[in-house]
Formats: sequence, structure tokens, C-alpha cells
Amino acid sequence: MDDGNTDIALRIKLNVGGKLFETTASTLRSGGPDSLLAALSNRPENSYSDPVFIDRDPEIFSVLLSLLRSNRLPSTARRFTKQELVDEAAYYGIESRLNSALLPSPLSGIDAALAATIRPGLRRDRLRFRRRRRRRIGVDRTRRFATVGSESAAGIHFYSLASGVRVGSTDWRDPSDPRIYKARVTAIADSDDSVFAGFDCHQRENCVLQVDKSTLKVAAEIGRQSGSSTKTMVPGKLTYLPATGVLVGSAVASGAFGFSGYIRLWDPRSGKLVWETIEPGSGRSSRFGDSFADVDVDLNESTLFKVCSKSGDLAVADLRKLGDDPWVYLVDKNPSMKNTGGGGNSVIHCYRKQVFVGREGELEVWSRVEEREKQM
Repeated sequence: MDDGNTDIALRIKLNVGGKLFETTASTLRSGGPDSLLAALSNRPENSYSDPVFIDRDPEIFSVLLSLLRSNRLPSTARRFTKQELVDEAAYYGIESRLNSALLPSPLSGIDAALAATIRPGLRRDRLRFRRRRRRRIGVDRTRRFATVGSESAAGIHFYSLASGVRVGSTDWRDPSDPRIYKARVTAIADSDDSVFAGFDCHQRENCVLQVDKSTLKVAAEIGRQSGSSTKTMVPGKLTYLPATGVLVGSAVASGAFGFSGYIRLWDPRSGKLVWETIEPGSGRSSRFGDSFADVDVDLNESTLFKVCSKSGDLAVADLRKLGDDPWVYLVDKNPSMKNTGGGGNSVIHCYRKQVFVGREGELEVWSRVEEREKQM
């Protein structure tokens, strides 16, 4: 029998804090050759049947032993703080294994389905990736780190662009509310000193968290809401306006009765909502029933654009002059360019004073908005 199979067959007993554990030499040695557990497995084989007493916490040891066996943390690990796990792992000399298990899943093999955007003058480029799971990624050029969130894993994570190592993470937590658990990230934006992230729980609770860039800690909770209606959806897009210090959030849903959604503006300094519109809404809009299919913000012009779901028309609103119905609907003077296919599957993106509208595999570029200039 070779050495590898011998290690697997050799059973070792440990008495940790009065609780008896039985495992194999190969499991203990998987923690690394310099670990305490590897040293215990190197005793004479005829002494393996005598349990070695270790005066440590048996419950945490059970978690660490499971980590060595399966290379992942069991669900019972949630009963302990990260510091408690780290302290015990350091005692046994297996902290490197624990640190690897605590990291989020690596960003490997992800196909770029949508890239948006590289905006001049901002310190962050936001990209979206989708394969089997979709992630939100933001890049902060001042501290050279990327912020990463996923629709299938909890929390927002910060990675150093220089080393590729995770430098921190933030979760939405509320000790007084057990529904706030494993919240996923749906959108990311940033200002000079903060990162804004939309968080959504399976229990239909959501909010926007403001995270301080210098500490990577939560600074404020904005727009918390609960429920499953259109009005209470988590924002799917977030944009920070440096000129006014306002955060723009939007959400869109579609179903058997068409599209619906909202656009909201918050002041992060006070956490208060300063303006909102909900479509189809109360009927104040001149296009009632023609809800937007997508929304985006032109940071250079401080304007808000939407593409309508039924007509496919493009509309613009001045973010400095918002009211009950601030929209100006744009018309192309070239009749051959008139849209006749609607806008249900449209997406919109603003870049350098231009507006890009994707419709059913085709792309429109609006580079001059004469109607808006006349109105203003």
C-alpha cells in the first residue's frame, strides 16, 4: 500500500475541550505541513488510538475539521464570528485554508454580455457580466479597487486592481430584522467618497447602502422598502450626479399587462427622496399607458432619457427642472428613420452627449436633440 493510501486508512482520535473526534491522518495533514494538526498526525502509529487532548473550543474545531474534509465551511460556521474562526484557525495553523474558504467565488470564465460604461471624468467604470450568474462590477480609480456584486451570492466585495486580492466586503445587516439575510447586489454607483449599492433580500426587503470608500463600511441606508409591487422593487440602475449630489435610481418590470416601473432621486446627505415618477402612474403623463422600457442618465447634460415600451419613442427630461410631467418627446425629421416596431425590448445608454438606443438587434444613435434645446 502506498503512502497516500496509508494516510487515508490511519485513524486518529482527538479530544478537543472534552469532546472526542475521530478523523484520518490525511485530513489533518491537508491543513499544511507546518500546522499543529499535521504535527499531531506525525506521531508513532501505535499511539493513534490514544486521544490527544487539546484545550480548545470543540464546536469551532468541528467547523474547521469539516473545512479540512470538504474544503468549504459548513452551515454551522454562521454561529460564530469571523474573528472567532480566524483565532482558532491560527491556533491550529490552518488560517490559509480558512481565508480561502471565506473568499467569494472567483471571477473566472465569465462572458461579457453587456458592458456599460467608460465615462470620462468619472472615477469608476461600471461593467455588467452574465454567464450562468450575472455580476455587477464597479472600478474605482482613486484607490484602484473594483467593487463586485452578484445576483446569486450575498454582499458587495472589493478587490485590489494591483494584486487581484480581496481587500474587504460589505453586507446588508439588521440585527433587529431576521429577514435581512444574504442580500444580493442589483446595482452599483459611486461618488468621490462613497459607493452606492442596491441590495435585495429573498424576503422582499431592499434598500440602497452608502459605503464609505475610506473604511469600506456602511455609512447610511437609503430608501428602504418592502413588498413585491412595482413601487417597491429594488433599483436595477443607480447613477450618481456629481453636479447636484443626487442619486438616481430606477426599476423596470414587465408582465402580461405591459411594462411598469419608477425613477427616484435621493439626496444621500439627508437620505430623503426628492423626486419620483411611477409609470403607468396616476395619469398626469401625456403618454399615460406608454410606460418606459429603459432609462439612463446623461451626466454631461444633467438630463434623463427614457425609451417608451409601446411606441418606442425617446423622451428627455431636464434633471434641474423636474415636475409632474417633465418629459419632452423627440422626433426625427427623417421619416425613413421613424420607429414602427415599438420599444418593449429596447435598451438605452448615454455616452458623451450622445444617446444610444438598441431595438431588436439594431442600434440608433441620437447625437443632436434640437427639440429639447427649443423647449429650454
